[in-house]
Amino acid sequence: MLYANKMILMKFKAYFLDVISNLVQPAEISIEKSFFTSIRILSDENFTPDIEGLILPGFIDAHIHIESSMLTPAQFAKTAVRHGTTSVVCDPHEIANVLGVDGVEFMIENASKVPFDFYFTAPSCVPATSFETAGSELDVDDIEMLLKKEEVVALGEMMNVPGVLLDDPTVDNKLNVAKSLYMPIDGHAPLIFGQDLDKYLSKGISTDHECISFIEAIEKKNKGMKIMVRDGSSAKNLEDLFDFNERINYYKNQENFGYLTNDALEKILSNPIFDFIVSDDKCVNDLIKGHLNESIKKAKILELDIIELIKMVTIAPAVHYRLGSGAIMEGMRANFIVVDNLEDLNIKQTYVGGQLVFDGDKVLFDVPEVEPINNFNVDFKTEKDFDVVFDGDEANVNVIKCLNDEIITAKLTYNLKVDNNILKSDIENDVLKIANIERFGGNTLSNGFIEGFNLKKGAIASSISHDSHNILVVGINSKDMAKAVNLVIENKGGIAIANDDYSISLPLPFAGLMTNADADETARTLNKIEHTLRLWGCKLDAPITTLSFMALLVIPALKISNKGLFDVVNFSFIDLINNS
Repeated sequence: MLYANKMILMKFKAYFLDVISNLVQPAEISIEKSFFTSIRILSDENFTPDIEGLILPGFIDAHIHIESSMLTPAQFAKTAVRHGTTSVVCDPHEIANVLGVDGVEFMIENASKVPFDFYFTAPSCVPATSFETAGSELDVDDIEMLLKKEEVVALGEMMNVPGVLLDDPTVDNKLNVAKSLYMPIDGHAPLIFGQDLDKYLSKGISTDHECISFIEAIEKKNKGMKIMVRDGSSAKNLEDLFDFNERINYYKNQENFGYLTNDALEKILSNPIFDFIVSDDKCVNDLIKGHLNESIKKAKILELDIIELIKMVTIAPAVHYRLGSGAIMEGMRANFIVVDNLEDLNIKQTYVGGQLVFDGDKVLFDVPEVEPINNFNVDFKTEKDFDVVFDGDEANVNVIKCLNDEIITAKLTYNLKVDNNILKSDIENDVLKIANIERFGGNTLSNGFIEGFNLKKGAIASSISHDSHNILVVGINSKDMAKAVNLVIENKGGIAIANDDYSISLPLPFAGLMTNADADETARTLNKIEHTLRLWGCKLDAPITTLSFMALLVIPALKISNKGLFDVVNFSFIDLINNS
């Protein structure tokens, strides 16, 4: 959504970065009605700028789920402008899984209330699979309607990889609608290689943000995909995709490597190669610290060219999604920032459509109050709901292994003790209980076990669980799990931790995913929850974000839905207990 300014008239002299020529130049810049109307290059001799610092195009996050920030779009914008972000391309499939078209339209409407450029993609996979219970469904007619909205710039990430590879008619119809409207199609192809990748790309899918290694990303890049380098709260793939040793080994295997001069090789290795830097999911307690500005700084430490990195979050996404911004040029949207220099990249001012929205100290707009929108219908739970009954002394169980800073998991097996016919967690060896509770009226529930949280006491529950957003809970015992889950149910969504003598919760009344409360206030509560989890033994950098992906049935290898344990590699349910 382009925030419309009735009348902005500006003329000033400044040094600016031209992302087309890669030059920093002095110029007189004119703005009228939210657009650059004149960029007059001046001589550097005796040039006295009106603005101290360097002007860059405003940063654009080409792939993000606003809901994962736990903030409404308006509150997200109020935080993001502090970090030089002026635009995002967001996929609202989180709220769409809860509320369908109504949820998407809420996001668009709320986004229009603040000076920030929100663009949306039409969610392609709602629900993500048929193996879980979601709150709503988007069919091809819904998607066509959304794609025709002026705020929508692409078809959202196509997560149904099996459907693409097997020519599922429903999937093909959605892809064909986007192609008929000449809209880009975002991809989601984790660990897809070779002929499967060729088939996936043949359907017109143009981007991917799921690469976890340079080798995976370079094959996709060489086959024509635009690669989004993800640097989010849970999945942090930037260092791996920009890994120097991986890149040098790759080039050493090229036929012309021996003919490269040192200068040519240095230039190649300083080029990021890939296309965009994105967040995908950025939690509020990370967002208040930084956004794309921090990702650029992190990449710069890896000796990549700073201007090329800036282009990955300005002109590159703007061209791909046809946003009409991303560069300081005549006719472009006047989204720009003032930084101190290219070395430190500290944000001094942020402008959206020529309007000053952040002055280096304060954000210069307010977020309006808004009535929550939700879909929450689930009964309170008892301790017995989380007991796994087994007749025997010991059981061999399938266990989810979660990984720090990754959304992929591994599949393990483990022998667990039985006490009074109840299968017990093994706290000492970090095999804890996990459950997925459906919250859309059916009251279905499945239990399992997980390794990686390292809790020594208590339980954590959350209604943020990609993509259907039922309630996930991990705990050392059934009693604590029931207490944490019931806090979430009482709040009609959110996050809660609990043990025998302590509990704290963060209500998220908007679809069970977001709050319209101030970002700093929300982050303080979240940080208190995560600090307590660390005191209870958890070693994950982002435990709540990590938990949220334990139900995502399109990311390998083992996940849990409200219907049971799901083997993503074989795309089928498996038994919790191995009987063989």
